[in-house]
Amino acid sequence: MLRCGLRVEEVAHLCLSHIDLKRRILLIQDGKGAKDRIVYLSNDALHALLEYLGVRPANKVRRVFLVEKGPLSGQPLSIRGIQKRMEYYARKTNLRISCHHLRHTMATQMLNADADLSTIQDLLGHNSIRTTQRYCRVSNLKVQRDYYKAMEVIMQRTVGNPNNP
Repeated sequence: MLRCGLRVEEVAHLCLSHIDLKRRILLIQDGKGAKDRIVYLSNDALHALLEYLGVRPANKVRRVFLVEKGPLSGQPLSIRGIQKRMEYYARKTNLRISCHHLRHTMATQMLNADADLSTIQDLLGHNSIRTTQRYCRVSNLKVQRDYYKAMEVIMQRTVGNPNNP
């Protein structure tokens, strides 16, 4: 969810056939609004997925993530099951976090790493750039960096131009 910006329901519905490890992509089918999109696997997400697939029980179930214990063992992990695990770890670590926070964090981190807003929009599957803007919390560091970068360009244009003293 964090590295790919996935919604919890997209994680729950992810199928083995939607993973292309060679190209490092996930095909998200029937996401929100019944839209399909492609997301990419970062190095750490790829490593974690490979590790999980290495211990995932051989099973005819198409879904990637399976219930590990109990009477539903081997069945697809539900949306609520994922949310409950997130709530458990949030309590355990005393962090205020949710599945959706991870999606927001991915968008914010990408923006702060100078990714284009339109790229983030595409990765998140948003129709409107306004929705993406609400997801991204611009840090003061990014604002400061953008300001000085823009001022350098302005000064270079001004210094070399005799019509702009």
